[in-house]
Amino acid sequence: MTMIKICGLSRREDVEFVNEARPDFAGFVIDFPKSRRSVSPHTAHELRLRLEHGITPVGVFVDSPVDTVADLFFSGAVKIAQLHGSEDGDYIAALRRAAPGLAVWRAFRVRSAADIAAAEASEADMVLLDNGQGTGESFDWSLIRGIRRDFVLAGGLTPETIPEAVRALHPWAVDISSGVETENIKDRTKILAAVGAARKEGDT
Repeated sequence: MTMIKICGLSRREDVEFVNEARPDFAGFVIDFPKSRRSVSPHTAHELRLRLEHGITPVGVFVDSPVDTVADLFFSGAVKIAQLHGSEDGDYIAALRRAAPGLAVWRAFRVRSAADIAAAEASEADMVLLDNGQGTGESFDWSLIRGIRRDFVLAGGLTPETIPEAVRALHPWAVDISSGVETENIKDRTKILAAVGAARKEGDT
């Protein structure tokens, strides 16, 4: 079954919507001021405490110090580190030494077959294929039809396009943020619809 992550939670209301919808993962963009969804480590921890048991918290990081990520893991704020910067294999190795047990996802901006090759070779536990850092746009899906490892699909997904994505690409999970927003605010109805679409399509 294809799993689903709702990303970019920044308010208590967002967590309430997610708790009702029950996705597999919930994401917090941590200390990345360029994102309007960015929250401080303290806020991420406070929001995570409101998250229902069974929804795995994911910290989204962009070139954050290893110690910062490790501290959030040990505090229980995140169980997965999703990396969106220039983090390389050495960074991932250092993160694993500092925080044993932390799962590491690495995001790749897909523009060519070379990007897919890089994703396939990544040392991360899981790769996320995206158009860019929170652009809300999709990329050329034909580039990933032959990928030889599990992946999370992100970029431009909506409740309406999730079924097509699951049928065509069979991702391990889908990741959606702007697609469940209305006027840049998380929308309860869209979150429920997105999770419902992933669940329904994943069961077929």
